[in-house]
Amino acid sequence: MPEEHNHSTDTSPWALVTGASAGIGQEFCRQLAQRGYHLVLVARRADRLHALASELREQHGTASLVIPADLADADASREIDRQLKKADVDVEFLVNNAGYGLPGRFTDPGWSEHADFIQVMMTAVCELTYRLLPSMQQRGRGFIVNISSVAGLVPSSEGHTLYAASKSFLVKFSESLALENQRTGVKVSALCPGFTYSEFHDVTGTREMVNQLPGFMWLQAEDVVRYGIESVMAARPRVTAIPGWSYRVLVGLNRFLPGFGRLSVKRMSSRFRKLD
Repeated sequence: MPEEHNHSTDTSPWALVTGASAGIGQEFCRQLAQRGYHLVLVARRADRLHALASELREQHGTASLVIPADLADADASREIDRQLKKADVDVEFLVNNAGYGLPGRFTDPGWSEHADFIQVMMTAVCELTYRLLPSMQQRGRGFIVNISSVAGLVPSSEGHTLYAASKSFLVKFSESLALENQRTGVKVSALCPGFTYSEFHDVTGTREMVNQLPGFMWLQAEDVVRYGIESVMAARPRVTAIPGWSYRVLVGLNRFLPGFGRLSVKRMSSRFRKLD
């Protein structure tokens, strides 16, 4: 059930974060609360969401609406929208963060696993944005951050076959959405981090492999989120926001020397992707 809140006389804006129970999503909640936002917390693990809601209330006086949801469910975005309307919550800042990776080669998982992956990584992002965007446009103010990845900007690796494809989709989706909303007051950005300290690699079973990466390749979630918020809220937003100098160099090299990018990814695939 949603956390109780009373905002009848409270004009503080609301932000909605998917995948809010850990990692980058959780950090978005903390930093947006620091900026005066109330939070709609969406993820599968209700216990973690309620714990986060209590933390945000104690530290920032933030109201939270907790909506446990599995975005692999085709009805999840509609149900989230229904609960927002029921609670009279109008979202100003949307963070489409929920995501994960499917280890192995394309034919290793069953098709149902791929279908769930596509639902979470692309379809749910589009539907939730579709449902929340009109009120932002009517208000003349809004922010949408789609959590993509450097993987969506460089040649794809072997293994985790749909991951880079889905992240590339989010970049293109964000670019078009940003252009469409230039005159509406709604700002859109695709945040494209590289390797970031979180639970992501524990879930995919690649922690031991990625721990071999040099330190300068690792980003802190706090820095990634700060860069993402500042990028979308800037007077001239960064539509494609790449945190970390090492990754901006990597993406730049790939643009000007595509052969270098393909060779580097080919060499790294077997080292940092779980193929079997």
